[in-house]
Amino acid sequence: MQPLTVAEILDIDAYARVRDDYRARVIAHKRQRRVSVGPRVSLVFEDRETLRYQIQEMTRVERTTDPQKVQVEVDVYNELVPGPGELSATLFIEIPELDEIQAELDRLIGIDAHVALVLAGLEDEPVVARFDERQMEEDRISAVHYLRFRFSDPQLAAWREGAAARLRIDHPHYGHEAPIEGATRESLSHDLEGETPVLLDADSLRRAAEAGPDVILETPAVRARRISAPGTAERLVVEAVARDATFASAEPALLAELTATAQRLAAELQQRAGGARVRLDLLAGERGQLRIEIHAVR
Repeated sequence: MQPLTVAEILDIDAYARVRDDYRARVIAHKRQRRVSVGPRVSLVFEDRETLRYQIQEMTRVERTTDPQKVQVEVDVYNELVPGPGELSATLFIEIPELDEIQAELDRLIGIDAHVALVLAGLEDEPVVARFDERQMEEDRISAVHYLRFRFSDPQLAAWREGAAARLRIDHPHYGHEAPIEGATRESLSHDLEGETPVLLDADSLRRAAEAGPDVILETPAVRARRISAPGTAERLVVEAVARDATFASAEPALLAELTATAQRLAAELQQRAGGARVRLDLLAGERGQLRIEIHAVR
């Protein structure tokens, strides 16, 4: 699997135009690649798209525009791209009870020596998880770990031949197993062959490139634009892409997406405006199409 490059990372404005659609695709993709092993541990297997999404989200949150700083993020996440005959994963120790977090983590010290992928017929030669040693300490562990499963030739052959596979954790204080099957196994098989899906497809990239500098978000149904003029407060317009969509004729799904998008952008605008009130106006826009205007009001 090839490492990511800076050229594959959209700038902040371009990413905003396709984020909702891309995010939905990545969430669905990651859902197939998550395996829960018992009640407290889950693994999410990483590939180029899950990692590209994390970079896009990181640069979005931190408002990173400097190409050199974007390169730093790319370099960090490229360390998680699986190599030939290898799976890469993020392991999460999930402890919802806040007052039990430290005690439960202390009980799982040493878990790095007890995680493996087991193939039928090769039970005595499991694919042992290799944890990132930079995260490990003798007397404590974190709730998130990065690890790899490097297959030998016999292990890879067994996987390709369809040998049943399961994840196993045999820590003294946590013993659980979970099968790898169905859509999860199919997705991981692509990783082992160095393949990855492309979730930012040609149409998404076209919309990101061609929407124009004032468009901050666009999905197949909804578009958001920033309207600014010297000496005026920031104003956003969220509108239906379809010119004939009106409040009376719009499908419920369109109204739901329109209002959800407006609500999120209003919250972001309020934060940028330093706590100013935000006013939403439902209007019949150009040619009567449905739109919501968002204003910061002092």
